[in-house]
Amino acid sequence: MAEFVTLETSDDHPGVGTILLNRPPMNALNRQVQSELAAAAAQATDRDDIKAVVVYGGPKVLAAGADIKEMNDMTYPEMAKVAGRLQSALGSISEIPKPTVAAIAGYALGGGLEVALGADRRIAGDNAKLGVPEVLLGVIPGGGGTQRLARLVGPAKAKDMIFTGRFVGADEALRIGLVDEVVAPDEVYNAALAWAGQFANAASVALAAGKKAVDQGLGVDLATGLKIEEQLFAALFATEDRKIGMESFVENGPGKARFTGK
Repeated sequence: MAEFVTLETSDDHPGVGTILLNRPPMNALNRQVQSELAAAAAQATDRDDIKAVVVYGGPKVLAAGADIKEMNDMTYPEMAKVAGRLQSALGSISEIPKPTVAAIAGYALGGGLEVALGADRRIAGDNAKLGVPEVLLGVIPGGGGTQRLARLVGPAKAKDMIFTGRFVGADEALRIGLVDEVVAPDEVYNAALAWAGQFANAASVALAAGKKAVDQGLGVDLATGLKIEEQLFAALFATEDRKIGMESFVENGPGKARFTGK
């Protein structure tokens, strides 16, 4: 039974799973939290009843970074052994082949922001503070932050955040594309649930293919990316959902198909 990270569902929002971080007061991401986060992401991937995922840390903080007390006495050989696991765990949200959204109320700093960067969408409260302040500790982001942040906001803006360690407010985060929507703090979770809820009855195999095409395509040249798209597109013609969707369109017009997720 997980202590600090749980995967929860509700009858009020069928098809949506919430990965909830709950290690008061600041959801510091120690090794146990990292392990539980990776396990929750794997569970969300495997469960057929979950079609989309919200990542949430409560009304005050998503997560304020790694547990520095845990790292303080670590040597280079010790960190070299676990750095890959840390990066994998904090990036585990990115591996869920379903639509994902981070609901950010309050702080998302260091590893907390790295967790949010793995989501497909980020919704923040207007009180949110986001940043990668690792340089103030004499290190750099190690949970994927240097790579995902640069791909999201561009290298110059990412370097500014990484070099200075400054906190970015909600308005600036929206302007530079670090978050996609800003709402009142007490509406963050509801807004994330509403976005994720769109996909409860969607063609989940097609959603996974679309996500894979974009994510894999970003790491290769255009010609290779187009081949990835070609193969994924063609493969969907082996699915029940493709047959259901096209037959429904021909018979009833768009938007009326009842997909099976197969």
